[in-house]
Amino acid sequence: MIRVLIADDHAIMREGLKQLFALGKEVAVVEEAVNGGQVLDALQAGGIDLVLLDMTMPGVSGVNLIQRIRAHESNPPILVLSMHNELPIARRALAAGAAGYLTKDNKPEILMAAIRKVVAGGRFIDPELAEQMVFESSSSDQRPPHELLSDREFHILRLLVRGKSVNEVAEELAISNKTVSTHKARLMQKMNFQNNAELVRYAITYNLIE
Repeated sequence: MIRVLIADDHAIMREGLKQLFALGKEVAVVEEAVNGGQVLDALQAGGIDLVLLDMTMPGVSGVNLIQRIRAHESNPPILVLSMHNELPIARRALAAGAAGYLTKDNKPEILMAAIRKVVAGGRFIDPELAEQMVFESSSSDQRPPHELLSDREFHILRLLVRGKSVNEVAEELAISNKTVSTHKARLMQKMNFQNNAELVRYAITYNLIE
């Protein structure tokens, strides 16, 4: 039996996954979490074979949370189950240490295949995203500007375009206002933006806002 921690702040999603797993005898949901803090607390108890992780939750989330799970003593494999089907987000999640990345619009049998493979020590990527990777040019000058940001800059960008202030971002990431301002200045410079309105328009164009 594969013991799973479901980390997703949407109750309907968690209930749907539990009902799906209840139909078979392979997966048991042993823990649930609605934010990053609860994920890290659940890891303390141990007994988790897989973290099924949503990329966007309150508090610590995304790449930062993946890195913290990987740094944990128990270090269970992570399968990201996300609404985001953008290749840059998947690439960052995998680079941070996730063993797999799957979008929520996949069929249950693909999810189960991904779970089996990741728990067995393998890696799994959403079939459509894998196809994009194969045919995508790796030349950096053909990639959109946000793909050239650091993980921290990209995370802060996504929080800013959701309407969070510098102070709110600093509180959520547990870093200083000055550090957030520095990262913001760098990302604005890299992307050649003069104000937040340009940043938001860009985020809408590239579907970076949840």
